[in-house]
Amino acid sequence: MIKKITSILIAILILTFSQIKADEGMWIPLFLKKYNIEDMKKKGFKLTAEDIYSINKASMKDAVMIFGGGCTAEIISDRGLILTNHHCGYSSIQSHSSLEHDYLTNGFWAMSDKDELPNEGLTVTFLVRMEDVTSQVLNGVSDEMSYDEQEKIIAKNIEKVEGKAQKGNNYKISVKSFFYGNQYFLFVQKVYKDIRLVGAPPSSIGKFGGDTDNWMWPRHTGDFSLFRIYANENNEPAEYSENNVPYKPIKHFPVSIKGVKKNDFTMVFGYPGRTQEYLTSYAVDMIKNKINPHRINIRQNIIDIMSEDMEKDRAVRIKYASKYARVSNYWKKWIGENRGLEILNAVAKKEETEKQLTEWINKDEDRIAKYGNLLPDFKKLYSEYTPYKLAEEYFYEAIWRMESMKFSSKMASFIRNSEKDKDAEIEKIKKYGKKFFKDYNVSTDKKIFKTLLKLYYENAGSDFQPELMNMFKTFSHFDLDEETILNNYVDYYFENTFYLNEDNFFDFIEKYNYGSESNIKITETPAYNFFYDFVNVYYAKIKPNTEKYTSQINKKTKLYMRALMEANPEKNFYPDANSTLRVAYGKVDTYEPRDGVLYDYYTTLSGVIAKVNPEIYDYNVPDRLIELYNKKDYGKYAENGKMHVCFIASNHTTGGNSGSPVINGNGELIGVNFDRNWEGTMSDIMYNPDQCRNITLDIRYVLFIIDKFAGDKRLVEEMDIVE
Repeated sequence: MIKKITSILIAILILTFSQIKADEGMWIPLFLKKYNIEDMKKKGFKLTAEDIYSINKASMKDAVMIFGGGCTAEIISDRGLILTNHHCGYSSIQSHSSLEHDYLTNGFWAMSDKDELPNEGLTVTFLVRMEDVTSQVLNGVSDEMSYDEQEKIIAKNIEKVEGKAQKGNNYKISVKSFFYGNQYFLFVQKVYKDIRLVGAPPSSIGKFGGDTDNWMWPRHTGDFSLFRIYANENNEPAEYSENNVPYKPIKHFPVSIKGVKKNDFTMVFGYPGRTQEYLTSYAVDMIKNKINPHRINIRQNIIDIMSEDMEKDRAVRIKYASKYARVSNYWKKWIGENRGLEILNAVAKKEETEKQLTEWINKDEDRIAKYGNLLPDFKKLYSEYTPYKLAEEYFYEAIWRMESMKFSSKMASFIRNSEKDKDAEIEKIKKYGKKFFKDYNVSTDKKIFKTLLKLYYENAGSDFQPELMNMFKTFSHFDLDEETILNNYVDYYFENTFYLNEDNFFDFIEKYNYGSESNIKITETPAYNFFYDFVNVYYAKIKPNTEKYTSQINKKTKLYMRALMEANPEKNFYPDANSTLRVAYGKVDTYEPRDGVLYDYYTTLSGVIAKVNPEIYDYNVPDRLIELYNKKDYGKYAENGKMHVCFIASNHTTGGNSGSPVINGNGELIGVNFDRNWEGTMSDIMYNPDQCRNITLDIRYVLFIIDKFAGDKRLVEEMDIVE
C-alpha cells in the first residue's frame, strides 16, 4: 500500500511542478534544475541551477542564512561580513543602547574588528543540504489507517530519519512537512553562535518613515544593519570568545552598483516564514471577518498607549522602541491583508474553487467515497472552531502580551526549578530581571494591563473567563461601575506584587532561601495568581479544543490538498512557506494601487528630503544626510545624478524574507528585501500579480550610507564591488 500511495503522490507532484510558469511562488531550490531554471532563464537569469543550490560545489545557498529566529541574511565579503535589515538587527542594536550610548538614535559603526560588539544568544544558521525523504517518512502508512495512526507512524519514521542523519556530526537536523503532510524533506543545518554587530545607521535612516510608512510604497527606508560571523581557529562554530576570528565563507555575494531597470530579472533567496495559500473559504472567512478585526483592535490599543508614553519621555522611547516595533508590524500588516482580501473578493474566489472541486469529485464514485465529505466537514469544523480560536487569540494577543504576565511565568519556573539547582536558578532569574527592568516602565505597563484585561473580559467569551473576573459581578452589587472596579484591581495588582519593583525584586532574590516562606511570598502576589488563573483557563478550556479542531482540520486539509492537485494537474502549485530555504523570482515592475494612480518602480533620496520634518520622529533625519543631499555628494553610487533608495519587483515574499538578498540575473547582490506593499499583504493567503510587490533596499543606498555618511570605508573595501 505504501508504494502505491508514494507513487501516486510523486506522480502528482511531478505533474504539478512540470506545469510551473509563474512569477508567483516560493520554490524549493532542490527542484530548480528540473522545473524552474528554463523559465528563470527566459526572464533573464544567466547562471545555472547549481549556482543557486549545490551540495557538490560552493553555491548561493552557502552565502544565505537564517538570521536569529526569523529573518534572513547574506554574506557580502570573504571575512564573514553579513547584511540584513535594520529591523532584523533592531533588538541587538537596542540591547547595546543606553542614554549614554544611544545607538538607536545615533547609529553604530565599528571602525575595526575590535570595536565589533558581541550579541549573546544571536545565531545564524546555514543549510548544508536538503533531501526528499517522503518515502521513508510515509513507510508503513496507508489510507485505511486513522489519521492518528498515520501520525504516530510518521512521527516514529521522522525520528529514525533524523537520528540517522545526526550520527557523527554536530549539525542541526530536522524533517519538515510540505503540502500538508503529502511530502517531507530532511534539512541538515550548521549554526554559528558568535555574531557581532558591525554597523547600523541611525533609526532616522534605518527606520525612516517608521510605522507611518511601514508596509507602504513609495518607500524611503534605509533598512539595513551589518554583522559579522566569528568562528574558532578551524573556521567552525564556537561560543563567543576573544580568540575567535572572522569566519571564512566558501561563498559570498559580489555587490553590483549597476542598478536596476523596469522588467529586469530579480530573485529573492531566503527563508519565508509562513503562508497559507490553500486555505478553504471557511478558513479565509474566519481569518478576515472573525479573527483579524480583533487582532487589529488589541494592537491598536497597545500602540496608542506606548506611543503616547514614548512621545513624553525619551528614556521610555528607548526602552519601548523594539517592543513598539514588534507590536505595530503585524497590526498594520493585518489591516492591509484584510483590505487586500476584500478587494480580491477572496472568500468568493475560494468558494468558486470549491464549487469546481465538488463538480470534479461528483463525477466519480471513488472520488465521492474519498473526498465527498471534505467541504461539508470543513464548514462544520470551522463553525465549531472559531470561538476557541478567538479565545486563543485573546489569550496570546492580550493576556500573554502583558509584561507582568511574562515575568510571572519566569517566577513560576524559578519556583519549580530552584529546588534542583538553587544557585543556577538564582543567577538565571537575576539575568532575566536585569534585562526586564532595563526596558520596563511600570506606568506604561499598568495602562496596557488595564486596557488588555478589559478587552479580554468583553470579547474573549464568557466560557473562557477565570474566577478572578467574577470581581466585576461581585463588586457590581456594591453599586461600583466596571471602570472603578478595574482601576481598583489594577492598583491592587501592581502595589502588592513586589517583584514588579526593581529594588524589591533584587532585594528578595539576594536574600532568597529555598523553602515555603520565600516561595509563599511569590505565590501570594496578585500577579502570580493572575498568571495561574489565566494559564489554567487556557490549558483547561482553550488549548485542548484548539488542538482538537486543528488536528481535525489538518487531517482534512491533507486530503483537500491531494484532491486539489489531482483535480487541477495544470495548476501551478508550490509548497506553503515553512521557514525553509526558498527561491522567488520575478521582475522589477510598477503597479497601480487604485484607479488613476501609477507607482513607479524606484524611489530616490529627494523623496526622503521631501518628507523631512524635525517635529515628527519618523521623518527627522540627520543633518549629515541633508548636507550630502544638498551637495549631491553621492560618490559612485548615484544614477544620472540621483541617489536611488528603494525599488519594487514582483517576487512573492512574506515574513522571514526580511533581510533576504535580492539578486540579478548574473548572481550579483542588487538589494536587500525588507517589506511588501500594503496592497499586496494578502499574498500570504492569496497572491495578486497586479498588486503584490516586494520592497527592496537598493544596495547602492546601503553603500552610500556606509561610505559617504558614516565614513566606514573599510567595510566597502572588503566587498567585491561590480561596477
